[in-house]
Amino acid sequence: MTAGTTQTPVPAADRLRTEALRRLGRSLHVRHLDAGSCNGCDWEIAALLNPYHDVQRLGIDFVASPRHADLLLVTGIMTRNLAEAAVRTYEAMPEPRLVVAVGACAISGGVFAGTYAGRDGVASTLPVDVFVPGCPPRPEAIIEGLLVAVGRLEPRRTAGPRTGGDAM
Repeated sequence: MTAGTTQTPVPAADRLRTEALRRLGRSLHVRHLDAGSCNGCDWEIAALLNPYHDVQRLGIDFVASPRHADLLLVTGIMTRNLAEAAVRTYEAMPEPRLVVAVGACAISGGVFAGTYAGRDGVASTLPVDVFVPGCPPRPEAIIEGLLVAVGRLEPRRTAGPRTGGDAM
């Protein structure tokens, strides 16, 4: 990029920021779970944080604990050994919670479908809200998938003027 030029943000990215604020009343907190991937999808998720995509400017934060997450972003085939940990991670998330399966392996098991160690995708273990296809999917597709997932949430009710009688 040369001096004096500006980068135009992805239109879906701007809509994602607006929808997250409207539906959650705050930023979107994402917990990434690698359920046995080749790391191709993980690299694309990491690209969301680089200066070009910079999803943090949209109010999207990746969190270390599922207890702080609104959305579980899952990559990989869902190995038999990780299935129980994935369910525990999902159950630790507060309501409302969303699950996005990223990549061909997370959707159907990809080239590893039917193997002894895998579960043919995330949906065999967790209730998936949105599937983001690709091997690996581009960062723009992941942003679009997050937008679709956030759109599934009910808008947050805004509180009117306080009338008293509410216990704090």
